[in-house]
Amino acid sequence: MAMSPAEEHPQKAFGWAAHDTSGVLSPFNFSRRSTGPKDVTIKILYCGVCHSDLHFLKNEWGFSIVGVVTQVGGSVRKFRVGDTVAVGCMVGGCDECDDCNSKRESYCRNSILTYNDIYHDGTRTYGGYSDKTVVEEHYVLGFPDGLPMAAGAPLLCAGITVYSPMRYFGLSQPGTHLGVVGLGGLGHLAVKFAKAFGVKVTVISTSPGKQKEAMEELGADAFIVSRDEEQIKLVAGSATGGIEETQEMLHFASKHNITADVEVIPMKYINVAMERLAKGDVKYRFVIDVANTLPS
Repeated sequence: MAMSPAEEHPQKAFGWAAHDTSGVLSPFNFSRRSTGPKDVTIKILYCGVCHSDLHFLKNEWGFSIVGVVTQVGGSVRKFRVGDTVAVGCMVGGCDECDDCNSKRESYCRNSILTYNDIYHDGTRTYGGYSDKTVVEEHYVLGFPDGLPMAAGAPLLCAGITVYSPMRYFGLSQPGTHLGVVGLGGLGHLAVKFAKAFGVKVTVISTSPGKQKEAMEELGADAFIVSRDEEQIKLVAGSATGGIEETQEMLHFASKHNITADVEVIPMKYINVAMERLAKGDVKYRFVIDVANTLPS
């Protein structure tokens, strides 16, 4: 059973959360668990705003976290205080099933989400719309030095969501042909990754006005308007990735200068951002500047 904030472990934290079914976010004082032997405590610098956040606004959350390590447990070996790190959509699992043992943690039936979930010890995960978080070392990712933090944050969601199936289905091999349906937060990154892989890309969209953007700005090879019956005749008819694959994706993105196109916002703008997100009024991802705009 979940504990209340007052009953949880003693690391005081501050963020923004939805307190009721209105879905409106406002300031929220709560607590994070203590830094355990295998844990990393992170000061959150940036947090991406995913369209999934809109669906779950009846609860508080937020993931796609980039921050700096402020404390490590005695058994932590991969990270030190001062390291720039990232956290995606999961912060725990059973660590025993075939999926966990095959580095496919996102498919674990007992995976623990970064937002609005319960840790093994009964404490709640509160997401990344806050000043700090505590995460088990295995689920923390190293953030490459050459990758811009704000524009890199959405890679923890949209980036790995398109990267993982491309790798799994062999669509990262030069000479293959990838169809990208929609040119939004995921679609624009799919085009960027595909072109970095050397893959031919066709963007399929309901919006004819996006053709120039797809082909001239992002480098797509072809563009099909899905509402055009003649064009669509030319077209023949996943969970996110695991921890190791997500780390691989971040390094690939850094090497090929792949980042999301983002609009960086202050925390107090989050409710307006959610309204705009619902209307599709963003190109292509909002990212919250947590460190500089969240009062302590």
